[in-house]
Amino acid sequence: MVSRLELSERMYTLRRSLNEFMFFLRHSRMTQVGIALLSAIVLMAVFADFIAPYDPYARVGNAMEPPSPEHPLGTNDMGQDILSELIYGARISLFVGFVAAISGTLIGTLVGIVAGYFGGVVDEVLMRITDIWLSMPMLLFTIFLASILTKLPSFTIMVSVILAIALTSWPGAARVVRSAVLGIKERPYIEAARAVGSSDARIMFRHILPNTVPILVVMVINRVAGAMLSEASLSFLGLGDPTAKSWGMIIHYAMIRNAVMLRMWWWFLPPGIMISITVLAVVLIGIGLEEYFNPRLRR
Repeated sequence: MVSRLELSERMYTLRRSLNEFMFFLRHSRMTQVGIALLSAIVLMAVFADFIAPYDPYARVGNAMEPPSPEHPLGTNDMGQDILSELIYGARISLFVGFVAAISGTLIGTLVGIVAGYFGGVVDEVLMRITDIWLSMPMLLFTIFLASILTKLPSFTIMVSVILAIALTSWPGAARVVRSAVLGIKERPYIEAARAVGSSDARIMFRHILPNTVPILVVMVINRVAGAMLSEASLSFLGLGDPTAKSWGMIIHYAMIRNAVMLRMWWWFLPPGIMISITVLAVVLIGIGLEEYFNPRLRR
């Protein structure tokens, strides 16, 4: 049971940390811009049903219409409104980006904390596996995994894409977490926990893991950008879900229907711009959080 004094101390620490973060946020224009951009895109995805002028799966006009008052970004080869596709596409792109980034970071965290805590042979084996993983060309390896996983009957295409991105993005997180654990495990309170008979699992996940949370938050944010670009790349190459409305799939269909040759910029350019804006927003937030959690980087 947590005593009232301990609970009061925790609440005070939480309020103090929140006040410090809000103070930092008020003076970090870069982070403000990133949060504003990402918030707008998330709201667009959440309220797509109310914002989109048409059902993105419905034929609402003639094929390949140019931009007009009825269709500000024209229509695709199926007569579907591209603006509506763009708005709904934020859902899939953000979902895949965040889930893949979190999954990859969790895998890397587990590997890193085990390697750093136990050391010795365990550390050597896990780090050599990590080195082998890092030596592979990530995009080609992601394409290889996605093409294999999509053939398994137990996985949907979207799940296969998320797993493929997560399984190729964990090594970096593993190395960062391992480095942090090597320093944390030598602190006095860890030795005290060992002295009172705490198990290895309790020390790793109750005492060491909470001290790596700032690092994990920054890693997840930074990996969202890479995961979104990977999803767009896989979809562009035809490995995404053909029935899903993601920004990558919009570009894929635009390319195979010769939108560039036909100079239909309104089909392939807007999803590329949306991907770029979202990645920029995530990168700005990641840089801001890194400055906040690392006082040496603060200006």
